[in-house]
Amino acid sequence: MAKKSALGRGLGALLEDAGMESRARGELPSTSQEELSLEAIRPNPGQPRKSFDEEALNELAVSIKAIGLVQPITVREVGEGRYEIIAGERRYRAARMAGLTTIPAYIRKVEERAVHEMALVENIQRENLNPIEEALGYQRLIDECDLTQEALSERVGKNRVSIANHLRLLRLPATVQLALKERAITMGHAKALMGTDDPDTQQMIFEQILKFDFSVRKVEEIVRELNLPKPPPVAPGPEVKTRPVADYAELQSHLSRCFNTRVGLKRNAAGRGRIEISFKSDGELERIVGLLDRLNN
Repeated sequence: MAKKSALGRGLGALLEDAGMESRARGELPSTSQEELSLEAIRPNPGQPRKSFDEEALNELAVSIKAIGLVQPITVREVGEGRYEIIAGERRYRAARMAGLTTIPAYIRKVEERAVHEMALVENIQRENLNPIEEALGYQRLIDECDLTQEALSERVGKNRVSIANHLRLLRLPATVQLALKERAITMGHAKALMGTDDPDTQQMIFEQILKFDFSVRKVEEIVRELNLPKPPPVAPGPEVKTRPVADYAELQSHLSRCFNTRVGLKRNAAGRGRIEISFKSDGELERIVGLLDRLNN
């Protein structure tokens, strides 16, 4: 049976691969477990999680007080009896809350880049990151560990679509990202907002979500309607120049004088209308027709 790829197996796979590579070079990285002073340990500055659920930490601290720390954290030596966390910052924080002064830890000797990748992969796989923290973790793995989305997908065991959707979150307005991070809106709302690429539109819909408590389906409907093709603009017809009302009254008076009879002139707002020439007898009609004939000639 073919050997299973280490990709996608998380920290354990990375450590196993690191050990195999070291043994191939004639080196054997330390895998010892020791009880370390909490004061000698510092968090990893590359940790993608920037906030921790206080209630969950308290629950873990209570558990640690009762039964101790079941799973050791993983650290690396940084010199002079100091250590940096590779994986397990949540356990480290809870142990401090529980009043412990020491903590069991695996000590690894690994390169800086491997530490970086281990910490990011470990946290993305094992910690309950909010979507923005997860997206930032993916972006850091891509930028700082030279990974493609496909390689990243294999590393963390997530499909490429999920990773791509998380990375797109980082293009949303800052206010939307903050709301998602604080769980004021859901990942479903954020994905619906990504249906439009216009930041102003995203911000407008986001404000409506907060104001009217829109469901994800409602947001999807709004975005879908906004994305409907707009009907082509109707070409304007030829410009119709209309006379001022005062000019029409003067024209009516002028025609009445020309035909020596009452002339009616009616028009609508668009400038369309008709002329009515009054006559009192057949003789007067013949006179008016004669005048018109002369005008034609």
